[in-house]
This record gives sequence, C-alpha cells and structure tokens, in this order.
Amino acid sequence: MPADANANGDIFGGWIVSQMDLGGAVLARGIAHSRVTTVAIDSMSFISPVNVGDIVTCYARLLHIGNTSMKIDVEVWAQRWSDAAQLRVTEGKITYVAIDSAGKPHPVRR
Repeated sequence: MPADANANGDIFGGWIVSQMDLGGAVLARGIAHSRVTTVAIDSMSFISPVNVGDIVTCYARLLHIGNTSMKIDVEVWAQRWSDAAQLRVTEGKITYVAIDSAGKPHPVRR
C-alpha cells in the first residue's frame, strides 16, 4: 500500500523484513510446537525493489535445528502487477528460539 512506500514508490525494507519474520515464525512455530521468538537476523539481502501493487509471497525453509533454536531461510518473491512477472526480491536467514509459556527457552523436539 502507498503508506508503506517511500517517495519512489518502493516498499520500505522494514515492512518486507516484518513480513519475512512473520512467515519464518509460522514455520518455526510448527517445528517447535510452541511459541517462538526471533533472536537474530543472520543475513539479509535486498535484491530488487518491491513496488506498490506487487503481490508479495514469503517462502520459508528450515536450514538447521539446534538445541532450542531453528535457523530458517526466508525468500520473498514479488509478482509485478503490470506484467505478472515473478522475481525473487529479498532473502534472509533468521534464527528463532522455542519458548514456553513463561518465555523461557526449551529444547526443540526432533
């Protein structure tokens, strides 16, 4: 939406990162079978701008499970409204930690 864009009509990177965090957390939560919290954005690459009107999709895949943590790779793809072309626009690796109802880390069941 225009409120999420800069003067050039490009969506703010922070908005994209927020969507990536939400998408990665869905996968992490399913793996942990509990709440999760984001503890690190290990890497982030903005490859191409996202324009107002693009359809944005986040794809997440598990890279690694530690004792209490999960490293998730999240790719963002945009479908251009003008010609329906799809392109990868952002990629990042995010680490989540499984937490219990008190907010304390717990082991991820494998």
